[in-house]
Amino acid sequence: MTKFAVVGAMDNTGRELLSLLSENGVAASDVFALEPKSPMGNMVSYGEDDELDVYAPEEFDFSQTECVFFATEADVAKKYISKAAASSNVVIDMSAATFSDSGVPMVVAGLNNQAAKGAKVIAVPSALTTQVLLPLAKVNAQFPIVRLVISAYASTSVYGKPAMDELFNQTRKIFMNATLADDENVFHKQIAFNVLPQVGKFIGEDTDFEWAFNAEIKKVLGGNLKVHANAAFVPAFIGLGAFVNVECATETDIDAARKLMSETDGVVVFDKQVDAGYVSLNDVQGEDAVYISRLRQDLSTENGFSFWCVADNLRATTAQNAFKVMKLLFTK
Repeated sequence: MTKFAVVGAMDNTGRELLSLLSENGVAASDVFALEPKSPMGNMVSYGEDDELDVYAPEEFDFSQTECVFFATEADVAKKYISKAAASSNVVIDMSAATFSDSGVPMVVAGLNNQAAKGAKVIAVPSALTTQVLLPLAKVNAQFPIVRLVISAYASTSVYGKPAMDELFNQTRKIFMNATLADDENVFHKQIAFNVLPQVGKFIGEDTDFEWAFNAEIKKVLGGNLKVHANAAFVPAFIGLGAFVNVECATETDIDAARKLMSETDGVVVFDKQVDAGYVSLNDVQGEDAVYISRLRQDLSTENGFSFWCVADNLRATTAQNAFKVMKLLFTK
């Protein structure tokens, strides 16, 4: 039986990955939970009935496992990926630590599975990249994409639990007429009942979130694809929504695009031109699929169409993609 380690097991994404392993029948005895600088005695839930001891990666013997997931910050992953790989593990990097390494393939399961073949270290892209590219996997094969324009609306979970707590505390204080001065530490502005047009740190005119999306898209799809991304934080705890404008090289049929998306594993098209005939961030928490709504022709450009997509960014597009990549490698 394959043995797994999850580095970052106490973070939001790491917990979702543990849930997926448990739900898919991986025994608790085959999973090691790791968390940097974790004190002895820490435990994390595994499924409904089990708990796992939490180990510190700096002291862990990676020869006990065959596959290691890094669901942690990139600077932490960089310290331990080579150690895990040196112990004959397949490493699945969810942290972006290896994203710029030309020798490390980046894989969206269901789109470029062949890139994972024979690789010992595999990068999986950010939630937004998976969420946008998975519905377009079959579309791109039939109507080659030449340009993407994305406007993304991110929940506070992108910044982890401290950001989610800040949204909660600000909301509570606003209803209590209390000052927010002590609760603007993560965003440096009010996030409750607000929209902030910055996700990540600025690197020139773009933020690193927008820049990384652009680079990840090109790494997965290759070619001369043009990409422009915009991202803003909205006052939600979990989920990621995006309007996506697609321009193809050939004449595009919106009905054909809708059919191709509907036939894609992990994608659900719910698109009704009536009030509430779409899927919102609040609808997708805990769901495994990427949901598509508002499919329509983009008449402002030749061969264009647009759509709205939403997903649980912790589970459906990050943990789920990493889990599916693992299955490509370990399922006979």
